[in-house]
Amino acid sequence: MRYHNITHDDMLNGDGLRVVLWVAGCEHCCKGCQNPQTWDAEGGLPFDEAAKQEIFEQLDKDYISGLTFSGGDPLFPSNRVDVRKLAQEVKEKYPDKTIWLYTGYLWEQVMHYPVMQYVDVAVDGEFEQDKFDANLRWKGSSNQRVIDVQKTLKLTDPSVPVIFCEDY
Repeated sequence: MRYHNITHDDMLNGDGLRVVLWVAGCEHCCKGCQNPQTWDAEGGLPFDEAAKQEIFEQLDKDYISGLTFSGGDPLFPSNRVDVRKLAQEVKEKYPDKTIWLYTGYLWEQVMHYPVMQYVDVAVDGEFEQDKFDANLRWKGSSNQRVIDVQKTLKLTDPSVPVIFCEDY
């Protein structure tokens, strides 16, 4: 896995103050994307032990609510295994911290991915510039959904997601 940045004390990409890992690689290439520099899977830096330690140092802080995976797309094929491993490690080490994941894929396409057992909230769907709304919280366009992953996975039919907060 490669990444472009690790953001500290972020309050735009999930609930509370968060650390955000911006991974490299995206096949959606949405018109109007805020991070087109992250599309190239070979861009950025190799995710190494120092990057992981930087994330853990942030998560050690009581006021940090959790980790957000963004990018690029954390579920881009070359990212999936490493994102799952890191999410698992974060959940084991910090069980009270939340994990958010932004993806251009639809929930129905990714709900069975192994990483989802560690994700608390997923924001799904491609950014659609004609549906952009600056007043939306935690998402860029109105077609995207902010999904309570753990509640959804407990449903008899998890293909119908539970929305994290109806107001957004």
